[in-house]
Amino acid sequence: MSYTLGQLAAKVQGVVKGDADLVIEKLGSLEKATQKELSFLANSKYQSLLGSTSAGAVLVKTDELAQLVDNAIVVSNPYLAFAQISHLFVPATHCWSGIHQSAVVSPKATIAENVVVGPNAVIDDDVLIAEGCVIGAGCVLSRGVKIGKSSRLYSNVTLYHDVEVGEACIIHSGTVIGADGFGFAPNDGFWEKIDQLGSVIIGNNVEIGANSTIDRGAIENTQIGNGVKIDNQVQIAHNVVIGDNTAIAGCVGIAGSVKIGASCTISGGAGIAGHLSIVDHTHITGMTMITKSIDEAGSYSSGMGMEPTGKWRRTAARIRRIDEMAKQISSLGQQIKKLSDKG
Repeated sequence: MSYTLGQLAAKVQGVVKGDADLVIEKLGSLEKATQKELSFLANSKYQSLLGSTSAGAVLVKTDELAQLVDNAIVVSNPYLAFAQISHLFVPATHCWSGIHQSAVVSPKATIAENVVVGPNAVIDDDVLIAEGCVIGAGCVLSRGVKIGKSSRLYSNVTLYHDVEVGEACIIHSGTVIGADGFGFAPNDGFWEKIDQLGSVIIGNNVEIGANSTIDRGAIENTQIGNGVKIDNQVQIAHNVVIGDNTAIAGCVGIAGSVKIGASCTISGGAGIAGHLSIVDHTHITGMTMITKSIDEAGSYSSGMGMEPTGKWRRTAARIRRIDEMAKQISSLGQQIKKLSDKG
């Protein structure tokens, strides 16, 4: 799998500076790339590496940067260009074609042409798999699941009954979609289970990382919009609605019935309490706890940033005294007011 620099430049509408016939076989970082590899410079703080890199060519933003290396492709957005070129170098991820002989496939399932089903996969009644899909080893597709064109499930993905996945989606290993939401009614010291009667509907071009979970709705469906990107180990509870092109980083927890707008970013470890709404273009920083709805776009944070342990302990001790300090400040304010009134 190799391409000339000229071919790669055409792929990203870039301009070659240097040898357009240079053969590129792989992609690599500025620090470790070899003469057969293409790298990129997207962050100016790494510009000094251009003088020492062994990369055969580098994606850069300006002609001035291109002069610092032997070969370059000049593009307006090197990081985006690198992402687009990366699609050309994806290795094959399975070594079989068609439906593996060890897969268990219901005669009531409908599987289009050019579908790959891996070893020990289970395809239940009324499953519909569109053309060009890849279902990895050990996947379980329960009754009534629907998967759109060219979607890929890596090994050991489980889709519960009636889950719908759109076109060109990627779901990584260990992910479970459509398990029951956490719904229980208190009953004289015990818990009565609320059967979860909705499903999960996933749009097109969605990617879901490894070991993430998306629960089915209690009555209405849990909904994941087009172009949503979900990292590893993310928990999305029942009846959550996520707007198009929102990105959610690892270990985020989203409680039930939350509505998240389009083009939001939610950084790692954030938590969102239930029954809240978040408007489009909201950006939530890492480890933030959202306890009320957000109705104005912007960046939101909570918690305390890192500092040396000794200083953190002193800060924590002061925080514990904040009520006492507030009372003291209020008392001082009253005393100052009295003195001012006398004056």
